Amino acid sequence: MKKLVNDFLDRYFHDEESIILMLLLTLGLLVLLLFGGVLAPLITAIIIAYLMQGLVNILLRYGLSERISFIVVYTIFIGVFLALLLFLLPSAWNQLRRLVNELPNLISQWQASLLLLPENYPNLFSEQQIREFINGVRGELGGYGQTVLEYSLASIPSIIAWIVFLVLVPILVYFVMKDKTELSNWAGNFLPRNRPLMSRIWLEMDQQISNYIRGKVLEIFIVGSVSYLMFVVLGINYALLLSVLVGLSVIVPYIGATVVTIPVAAVAYVQWGIGSEFYTVIIAYGILQLIDGNVLVPVIFSEAVNLHPVAIIAAVLVFGGIWGLAGVFFAIPLATLIKAIINAWPNKMHPPVSATEQEGDAL
Repeated sequence: MKKLVNDFLDRYFHDEESIILMLLLTLGLLVLLLFGGVLAPLITAIIIAYLMQGLVNILLRYGLSERISFIVVYTIFIGVFLALLLFLLPSAWNQLRRLVNELPNLISQWQASLLLLPENYPNLFSEQQIREFINGVRGELGGYGQTVLEYSLASIPSIIAWIVFLVLVPILVYFVMKDKTELSNWAGNFLPRNRPLMSRIWLEMDQQISNYIRGKVLEIFIVGSVSYLMFVVLGINYALLLSVLVGLSVIVPYIGATVVTIPVAAVAYVQWGIGSEFYTVIIAYGILQLIDGNVLVPVIFSEAVNLHPVAIIAAVLVFGGIWGLAGVFFAIPLATLIKAIINAWPNKMHPPVSATEQEGDAL
C-alpha cells in the first residue's frame, strides 16, 4: 500500500508547481464552501468584471483609449443593472404576486377541467382516479404554501443581505475593472515564477469559459426577449413572468426547457383549455426551443465546450446541489476547469506537451 501511494505521489506530484496548484485548489474550494455566502458580492464582481473585459478589449481594438473603453463598458453595465433592478424584476414580481393571489381560482378552474376527462375519455380515466389526483395535488400545494409562509417570516435577514449585495456589487465591479492590472500583479506574487502548468490551464479556461459565459448571457437575453414577444402576441397571461422562466431555463442544458414547459402549458390550459389557442402556444414554444437548440446555440457557441452530456448533467446536479442556482449556472465552466486540470496535469510517465509541440500538432 505504501508503495502504491509513493508511486502515485511520484507520478503526479513530482514537481513544485503541481503541489502548489493542488494546495491552491484545495484552499479555494475550502474558502468557497466556508465563506462563499460572505464573499458572494466580491466573487460576483470579479466574474462580471472578467466578462466585461471582453467588451473593453473590443473597444481597444477599435482605437479607443483604455480609460474611455472602461467608462463606456461600465456605463453599459450600470444601465443594464438598473434596468433589471428597477423595471424587469419588479414587473416579474408583480406578475408572480398576482399569480399567487389568483392561484385558488386557477386551481378551481383546473379542477373543473380535470373532472371533464372521465366524461370525454372514459376508457383512460375514471372519476375516482381524477379525484385522488386532485386531492394529492391540493395536499402538496398546501405543504408548499406552509413552507413559503415559514420562509417568508424567516427571510428578513436574507432581504437585508440582498440589499447589501445589490449595493456592493456595482462598487466592487468598478474597482476590480479599474485596478485589474494591480490586482492581477498582486495575485501573481503568490504563484511560482515558472508556472507552465497554470498557464496552460488558464489559457484553456480563458478561451472556453469566457466564450461560454458571455454566450450563455446572450442566449438568456435573446430567448427571454423572443419568448416575451411571442407570449404577448399570443395573449397568454403572465407573459413577462413566463418569459423570464424561459430565459433562465437555458442555464440548465437538456433539463431547463423541459421543466419550464410545465408552467407554460399549465397557464395556457387554465386560460383557454384544450383548444386551438393552447396548441398554438405549445407549438410556438416548441419551435422556439428547436431554434434555440439547433440554430442559436451553434452560432453563439462556435467554440463549444467539449463535454459529454452525462458529464454536463452530473455537473449540474453536483454543483447545483452545493451552491444552488449559482452552481447550476457555473456547472459547465467548473466542469471545464476540472477537465482542463486533468488534461494539463503533469504525469511523469507521460510528460506534458510543450507549446511548440502543440502548435506543430495544430498545423
